[in-house]
Amino acid sequence: MKSNVGEYLQPFITEIPADLTSKEARDLKKSIYKFPDECIYIYSFKEGRVLYADGWEEVVGYKNEAITFGTIVSLAAPEFSEFLSELKDKAMIYIHTKSKELEKFGYSVEMKLVHKNGNKLPALIKVAVYQSEKGKVVSIIGRFQLIPSLRFSKVIQYSVFGPDKDEIETELNKMLRYKYVISNKEREALLLVAQGYSFKEVAAFLNVSASAIEKRILPMYKRFKVRSLSHLISFAYDNLILY
Repeated sequence: MKSNVGEYLQPFITEIPADLTSKEARDLKKSIYKFPDECIYIYSFKEGRVLYADGWEEVVGYKNEAITFGTIVSLAAPEFSEFLSELKDKAMIYIHTKSKELEKFGYSVEMKLVHKNGNKLPALIKVAVYQSEKGKVVSIIGRFQLIPSLRFSKVIQYSVFGPDKDEIETELNKMLRYKYVISNKEREALLLVAQGYSFKEVAAFLNVSASAIEKRILPMYKRFKVRSLSHLISFAYDNLILY
């Protein structure tokens, strides 16, 4: 299962499931809200194991007590697994350069999960820092929520959150080798441009500089192999980035 985890994360990962009979797991069940059609995990880097898992059998067919980190990463459909593995790795590299407000950092990805029976399920994956100690990440929390209305193409959509959101997305886009991907920040700007607004008008609406909008839009020309703004917008509609 570790082959589904990036090189940076591999030393931190084990295949030990949660002890759901423990007081810690019972307390977590009481304190963490779970939405319908959602499964949750908490993984401790400090202890090297899953601390908590809930909702997995209902959503993807695996018993909560059998959930390990390897099981979690193996649930990504093949067309998403390479990017998700890389995103997990690069996001953790970035977070490990920070020491303050770590619990505010996280990311989300629209993707397909593979149910134990082989069916593919559209889902929104959210992963965030759950706990930190002395400026280091101790544990992360992941939420996998089924959303039947999600639509997919060859371009994967993701977003990040945290105190330095713009910096995070900029750095991740530099580090990610998987190129058929668009961040929420980029999609937000592209949507407004597609509606006919100039870069200057989009910048004013988003309260950023015009050069910031250029940095969001122009790199997509090379990434998606398009020759013009109209070509980029057409590509976005054809690939369900915009609809």
